[in-house]
Amino acid sequence: MEETPYPHQEWHPQGRVSWQPHQLAGRCHDNNGLLLLQCGPFHGDDLLHPEIYPRGTLKLLLSYHGWMFELHGQTSRTTKIWAICVRLLSNRRPMLYSFQTSLPKLPVPKVAATVHRYLESVRPLLDDEQYYRMEMLAKDFQEKTAPRLQKYLVLKSWWATNYVSDWWEEYIYLRGRSPLVVNSNYYVMDFVFTRHTNIQAARLGSVVHAMIMYRRKLDREEIKPVMALGIVPMCSYQMERMFNTTRIPGKDTDVLQHLLDSRHVAVYHKGRFYKVWLYQGSQLLKPRDLEMQFQRILDDPSPPQPGEEKLAAFTAGGRVQWAEARQTYFSTGKNKVSLEAIEKAAFFVTLDEESHGLDPENEASLSLYGKSLLHGNCYNRWFDKSFNLIAFKNAKLGLNTEHSWADAPIVGHLWEFVLATDAFHLDYTDAGHCQGKPNHSLAPPQRLLWDIPEECQELIESSYQVAKTLADDVELYCFHFATFGKGLIKKCRTSPDAFVQIALQLAHFRDKGKFCLTYEASMTRMFRDGRTETVRSCTAEATAFVRAMMDSGYMKPDLQDLFRKAAEKHQLLYRLAMTGAGIDRHLFCLYVVSKYLGLHSPFLAQVLSEPWRLSTSQIAQFQIHMFDPEKYPSHIAAGGGFGPVADDGYGVSYMIAGENTIFFHISSKFSSSETNAQRFGNHIRQALQDIAALFEVSVPKIVES
Repeated sequence: MEETPYPHQEWHPQGRVSWQPHQLAGRCHDNNGLLLLQCGPFHGDDLLHPEIYPRGTLKLLLSYHGWMFELHGQTSRTTKIWAICVRLLSNRRPMLYSFQTSLPKLPVPKVAATVHRYLESVRPLLDDEQYYRMEMLAKDFQEKTAPRLQKYLVLKSWWATNYVSDWWEEYIYLRGRSPLVVNSNYYVMDFVFTRHTNIQAARLGSVVHAMIMYRRKLDREEIKPVMALGIVPMCSYQMERMFNTTRIPGKDTDVLQHLLDSRHVAVYHKGRFYKVWLYQGSQLLKPRDLEMQFQRILDDPSPPQPGEEKLAAFTAGGRVQWAEARQTYFSTGKNKVSLEAIEKAAFFVTLDEESHGLDPENEASLSLYGKSLLHGNCYNRWFDKSFNLIAFKNAKLGLNTEHSWADAPIVGHLWEFVLATDAFHLDYTDAGHCQGKPNHSLAPPQRLLWDIPEECQELIESSYQVAKTLADDVELYCFHFATFGKGLIKKCRTSPDAFVQIALQLAHFRDKGKFCLTYEASMTRMFRDGRTETVRSCTAEATAFVRAMMDSGYMKPDLQDLFRKAAEKHQLLYRLAMTGAGIDRHLFCLYVVSKYLGLHSPFLAQVLSEPWRLSTSQIAQFQIHMFDPEKYPSHIAAGGGFGPVADDGYGVSYMIAGENTIFFHISSKFSSSETNAQRFGNHIRQALQDIAALFEVSVPKIVES
């Protein structure tokens, strides 16, 4: 196979939410001193659809992953028979959760295999002395400590639906005490080449209506599960908490509050908060009615109440300070009522006073757009909500998404539905308004009331300064690479993802003169409750290719051969990660068990402390095929991005958006003398060009925006 035929990426690398080893000790949930053995989320299909197929047989079939490792166009007889059997046993019209109980459990890898692959991954980054030390630590761990830790993991895997996901959610996300802004939340952009209206309230009315249509389909399980090859279902459990969900701060750990339903959205505009009802009786408001409600907010001349304007800075600052302030100042009276209106909303909406989007005449426009979505002014986003819908003054949109409840492909699924519904199913008048006539008898949006004392206002300002310091330090460089896309890459007879990942290695070496531990996010959603795994992209094969590219003595055929070996190795690692044979989640869980048991492992301590100075992710797209992108080439969103992971590193997300288009989002910190996002972006452009030139395919002249 030249490329994986399904979406797979997340945007949140391991360690992005800071957590400390001491936070893990003895805290594997308060489950009477036992390791977590709960069985995970319950789905309606567990009881409602027992007759659809023999689940045990289908689960056995879905445990087969041989098809992942077969070359494109060389399908084995075994895989063909397997595919026929899967089709015969699958429901032809599956509901969203129809396959959940037939998905196999994520297997626990063998310790020996994990240790071997770990040592292989760090060999290119260590000199002989450092590698020998790591080898000795690994050997000691494998022989003395690992067997006991592994027994606990295997035991947990027998009972839990997934031996990784609950710990991953808690320790990587919910126990992180650092601010969510920049460190955790990520952003998603709108269509960048097309526009259907210039009216802010109209676009928002249409899109909010589309979002609630999606929620209704979600509640009724009318959304089809994502299927690899059209037959292998991906786990859908992450979609359960998309709406009506808020991350509630706590002193030691946050919790996710999820409601079964919510009939309103919370809205922020010019320092004021509002509650906007989505229904009249049992009827969902039409786009024109929602447009009228949002326009009423835009036309409201009332000023913010004392302390109201920057209130959301609490959600952007440290978690402990927000937890303490929430308990002290927002647990009674009107403050409690208003806070509940926000936290119990379906999602959060910001009517922004700025205009953003891609301007071909302004190279910085896409970067400024991304910066605004990533952190805004640090108090016009409610970073605790499952997602924020941001509407700019020029009617462009975007999302800012909290990460603990789900990974980016889940949000991408929603966003594709919403944008396609807005563009192709909900129409605008010639003047740019939503279709129909508004119902003027609707009660206006409800202004939320606050009583915020001066000492609380001081805490708000303190949180704001913490968040502003973080935001101001982020350098974000977003660019549209229009020289070529996956069309030309496929002519090189390689995976587009492998092509870009190897280009990133070449660009990074040119940028810093050295290699670094590299994180690429992959998914494990072929398993029940699966989330993500790490592909360690800086391989011995990739570094050999990069060194050869830097040496003028190599001939083109030799470089081509080295590149193919690097690409094949990357694809192998990707497939291993997706089929449960990755190493990083296994090592993470062994570490959790070691802290629970009070065992110190120098090997695990070293592994978990290593920084990811290059953290990367490919952005999923076209998951639901609501329109033909070749027929509508201007209907392309630009993907999204996240903040830098390491203080002296880069965060890179990219979307191979079509035959001739790739979008890149590169983040770093101004405070680091080693990094420069725009410089790295220029190296990426050149690396892509240089690799394409090796294969003597026609590379057009660079066109950028």
